[in-house]
Amino acid sequence: MRVLVVTAVAAEADSVAAGLTGAGATPFVDVLAAGVGPAAAAATAATALALGSYDLVVSAGIGGGFQPHAPVGSLVVADAIVAADLGADTPDGFLPVDELGFGRSVHLPPPELSARIAKALDAVYAPVLTVSTVTGTAARAAELSVRHPRAAAEAMEGFGVAEAAAAHRLPVLEIRAISNPVGPRDRAAWRIGEAMDSLRYAFQLLAPVLEETP
Repeated sequence: MRVLVVTAVAAEADSVAAGLTGAGATPFVDVLAAGVGPAAAAATAATALALGSYDLVVSAGIGGGFQPHAPVGSLVVADAIVAADLGADTPDGFLPVDELGFGRSVHLPPPELSARIAKALDAVYAPVLTVSTVTGTAARAAELSVRHPRAAAEAMEGFGVAEAAAAHRLPVLEIRAISNPVGPRDRAAWRIGEAMDSLRYAFQLLAPVLEETP
């Protein structure tokens, strides 16, 4: 299986590559840093997919965890990749883009493969939200939790990567290592180094699973 792993920044890509190297499994995986946000992720991933031949696309990196579902340092594997702020505000609340009749707001990873990977990583298996603006207040965190009560993580690239994969008719996964709680912005509480270590370890464990997947 030929796999494209898409991260936002070089530090995430380096952690992924280090995990794969530690597992001795780099020949069948390409890792690239696409940039921050869904637009950059979609554009860079789509270009890579147009130029290469792949069987699976993985959006990976660190992210915020919804408490208590995903504590800092834990891993989350998406059972749904959700564009949480793609839609319209109305007097009656937020309407996702699909309810407006324009496109889609959710991509579903292949359930058997994503569940198997979640088990292999001892990860939380739940929706991951894609946002264009990272949550920085308790009110915003509460709003997202009400709309998406099962959500375990928030990041900025998954839905963009999923859109690119769908355009090429390829399955997509999202894997997040949790660096901070979703909620009030508190940089002192961030554990980016710990999350990068979790991401590296995840791909060290993941390599043989991907290698044996038909």
